[in-house]
Amino acid sequence: MLIGYARVSTQDQDNALQLDALARLGCSVVFEEKGSGATRKGRKELALCLASLRKGDTLCVYKIDRIARSLFDLLDILHHLERVGAAIKSVTEPLDTTNPMGVFMVQILGAVAQLERSMIRERSIAGQLSARERGRVPGRVRSLGDFESKAVAEYLSGDCTYAGLALKYGVSVSAIKRAVYRVTKPAEYAKRCKL
Repeated sequence: MLIGYARVSTQDQDNALQLDALARLGCSVVFEEKGSGATRKGRKELALCLASLRKGDTLCVYKIDRIARSLFDLLDILHHLERVGAAIKSVTEPLDTTNPMGVFMVQILGAVAQLERSMIRERSIAGQLSARERGRVPGRVRSLGDFESKAVAEYLSGDCTYAGLALKYGVSVSAIKRAVYRVTKPAEYAKRCKL
């Protein structure tokens, strides 16, 4: 049986491309989720997907980096597949884990995905540090601008919802939430935004 797994990194992203490709491949069941692939802890659908695999099944993914972003995670998944007698197939990459060379290729691709992720993170941090040294604060200009404190006060009064304030000020619900969190949970918010 062909079992698919599709993942995008954030709630805002759409995984239609992956789902369409898995459907064309003939997957009878597809597990899908939205969230970071950096750790398996938060990927509940992946855990369900792996638990559903039986001998002779093939786990199908759009790209190998959709299932694992670290080589250790990928090796763990490959060992699980080997234990249950399942294989893995990538829609966009020539992978076949039914032979030793195919397993080797999967491991190489996993290592490349991990290297790519590390390099992107390193460049991003270097860019942010460079901007700070020049006196610039990384990130977007806050969409609420001068109205931020007023919007937060209205929310904290209990008279308005996030959605209502977003509509009133012409910003996203997330912009209102971030403004409220900066006031109500400053330590937690600062920790999230810290390099």
